[in-house]
This record gives sequence, C-alpha cells and structure tokens, in this order.
Amino acid sequence: MKIISQGTVTGRADHLHPLREQKALASLPKHNRHIFVNPFQLEDLLIFDAENLCRILTNVIEYITPIQLAWCMYGAPAQLIQHVLTCLPSVEQPAFLHELVYPITSMVIQHTRHLLLDQLFWELTYWHTPELYEELTAGEHLHPGIFEQLEPWLRDKIVLDVGAGSGRASFEAVQHGAKLVYAVEPSPGLRRILRRKRDCAPNIPSVVVSAGDFAHVPLSTQSVDLALSCSAFIAESEQGGESGLAELRRVTRTGGTIVVIWPRLQDRAWLSERGFRYVALPCEQEMVISFASWQSAWRCVQRFYGGKPEALHYLLHAHEPSIPFAVLGFNAPCDYCWLQVT
Repeated sequence: MKIISQGTVTGRADHLHPLREQKALASLPKHNRHIFVNPFQLEDLLIFDAENLCRILTNVIEYITPIQLAWCMYGAPAQLIQHVLTCLPSVEQPAFLHELVYPITSMVIQHTRHLLLDQLFWELTYWHTPELYEELTAGEHLHPGIFEQLEPWLRDKIVLDVGAGSGRASFEAVQHGAKLVYAVEPSPGLRRILRRKRDCAPNIPSVVVSAGDFAHVPLSTQSVDLALSCSAFIAESEQGGESGLAELRRVTRTGGTIVVIWPRLQDRAWLSERGFRYVALPCEQEMVISFASWQSAWRCVQRFYGGKPEALHYLLHAHEPSIPFAVLGFNAPCDYCWLQVT
C-alpha cells in the first residue's frame, strides 16, 4: 500500500473491467431503505478513538466483508485507513491491503460507503451530533407508569444504566428513589451533556458517569441491585446480544433485576426466550414526541425521520411542536421487559 503525502491511497479506478464492477456490486448486501437522512461522510469516522472504532467495526464486518470495507476506504485519509487496518483480524489484513490498490470504480466506492455510513448512522449521531440527539430524546417522554412500577426495585438501591445517552432513564431512576446510579455511555458528547444536566439539577443524589458499553461495564461483579437499559439494548451483539446480557448478569446481584425499557418489537421474542417477562402499559391517549419548539421538531424530524414523507407532511400541516409515534410508524415508549437474576 502506498500512501501519498496528502494522506490518500493511490491507484487507478478509471480502467476497471466492467465485469469486475458487476461482480463487485452483485456481492454487496442489499441496501435497505432507512427513515433517517444520513449527512455523514467517511472522514467523520475519525472522531472515534481506536477502541470504539474497533468495537463498531467488529459488528459492521458481520454485514460488510473486509474486502468490501477496503472498497469504502479507497481514497480515504491515511490515518483512517491505518486505524481500520488495526481493527481487522490479522488473517484479514492482507486481503484488505490488496484491495486498497486494486482498481475499483467510483460507483462501487460510493455504494459501499453508503452501506457503511448507514450502518454507522446512530453511532456517528451519538459522537458527532449529541446535542441534536438530545433534542430528539428530550421529547420522547416515557410512559409515566414505567418508573412508577419500577419504583419498589429502585428505592434506596444501586442502579446501573447502560447506554445511558444523555441521562433520560438515569434521572428517572433518581426521581423514583435510587440511592446511586451508575450511568455508562460510550459517547463522550452524550456523557458531557449528562454531566451538565446532573450538575445543574438541584437535590440530586449521586449519578456517576463513566465510559463503557454493553460488553464492557466498568463495575465489579454483583455490584448493583438493578441494571437497566432504555431504548438501547438490542438482541444483536453490536449493542447487547448474548455478551451484553451476560455482562448485565455479571454486575447484578443475585435476586436483583435486569430491565429493558422500550424494547424493539423484533427483540421481544429473543428476550422472552431468555426468561424476560414483558409488560405493556395502557395508554389513555395517543403518545407523542414533544419538542421544545416547532423549529426543533422540524430539525429532528428532517434528520431522523426524513425518509418518511408523511412525518414531514404532518409537521407542516399541524403547526405544532409534536408528532405522534404512530405517524412515525413505531411503538410508543410504554413497555418494558424484566428478568430476575438467580
């Protein structure tokens, strides 16, 4: 691999045989239509530190092969290529390096980058635009009955919130009697917002903010009474899965509880198979996302739900800073799953 002084990989993409382009495009996974609008560029991956980039790419490689990852990196900054290379298993590195200098067309490059960046949209959102993500989640009010029901498990207890984001569930736990909350979040930007909110809130018991994720909770074994995750834990290993559940079990005391708040519809069966019980609370009225202003609503809906024309149409005609979950096409935050640790 030859890296030029400007920090890009050399090579010629204009003389690729059409058959190779056809084979390359045919080998790529199908690109699913997403409801978000993705503004990120490949260079935005440089925001991740080495540990978190490797964590993220380990999961992406289940979807995009190392060879296809090399196609994404054609013409990328040398620093990013080196970081990606170190994240790959040693047996995959030679093929990755070979593909970097092998001719490929701009169509293949753009298609693979599109796939990669869409896979990383939410991680890039957490790291690059945490304030915008906070605008979104601040309006996604949980059903009040969730923490009312959890209160007996929270009062005077030590609680872990993994994938804490900007603290939505962490502060709810405090308000319902938790003695101490460990808020674990990998994104530095979201941790910064969480700390700012904690420091500005009066009469709040200790909320300890630290870096970590589902696979790496920085707590000792059996150190919390309740471990929870709100709209973060999923069945796939990229953000939970078997390894994440094992880590939650590890840090939760025997007799304690693991709670997954607002689980995805497609994860309910997976959770049930592992002993979780499902609870859905009745909604007396339609649940909505309530933004601070119409401008905030438009900004968030354009970014996170811009692929749903009906959502944009609703905001334009409603002239209110709120939008029903039903218009966005997914379940409202009125349910949770729980598991007692034995």
